Amino acid sequence: MPDYRNFLRPLQCTTLAASHIESLAMTERLYLTDRALRADIHVQDCTPQDDGRYAVRLSATPFHPQGGGQPSDTGRIGDVEVLRVVSESEGIVHYTAAPVAPGPAVAAVDAEPRQLHTRLHSAGHVIGQVMAELGWKPTKAHHWPGEARVVGVAAAADGTAQELVPAELERRCNDLLAHDLPCVMAMDNGLRQIGFGELPAYPCGGTHVATLGEIGQIRIESVRVKKGEALVRYDVIGCQPGKARQRVWMITSTSWWSGTAPQAISC
Repeated sequence: MPDYRNFLRPLQCTTLAASHIESLAMTERLYLTDRALRADIHVQDCTPQDDGRYAVRLSATPFHPQGGGQPSDTGRIGDVEVLRVVSESEGIVHYTAAPVAPGPAVAAVDAEPRQLHTRLHSAGHVIGQVMAELGWKPTKAHHWPGEARVVGVAAAADGTAQELVPAELERRCNDLLAHDLPCVMAMDNGLRQIGFGELPAYPCGGTHVATLGEIGQIRIESVRVKKGEALVRYDVIGCQPGKARQRVWMITSTSWWSGTAPQAISC
């Protein structure tokens, strides 16, 4: 298989170095390694805001904050609604509709929006993979419902690349989904990398399906090429969570590239 890692690496997802994760007010990002939507956590503090919301900081969080092309999770901390989650200079902040008492609590992510965000994010990776195979270098992506898109430029120095025909791009993407490849997570020089099966992995801090079959199908809504830049708009349809094997490959070093078998963990 051709090595498309250099094509895919610039795609703008949230890239998290281990040292940077530790610096974010010591909030453990549970979603990076665990697909569970509920977690026992500790509320560190709760601060009222001028707009009537409350800023809550946790010891650990299953909530994905807005960023890296993916929307914020919503849900509840105890009985209190979580409206939005963001990464700020002082750490991960959960904005709630009411105050939350410091101490032990249960954090629960809304399952339906998380599943959709996850499917869209993984679908964006698949589209980026197929674009790379056709000579396009993905440069940025946006995985929000109703406005999902991947942007790329021709990878060749002379600016040439294969034509991105919507129907053919869609067919190739869904051919990959039919193989139901498992999610592969690796740490490479302190960066979390995400790939599927033996497809190339690249840095990403978002949430992803356990296997590509969970995406359902990718629908390419339009392709526009202007001034050498390709804009691919897409959506996902027909979710098939029953196909998921509920497993992700965890690799703690770059050994995967040398062919060493990875260690599987449940997620």
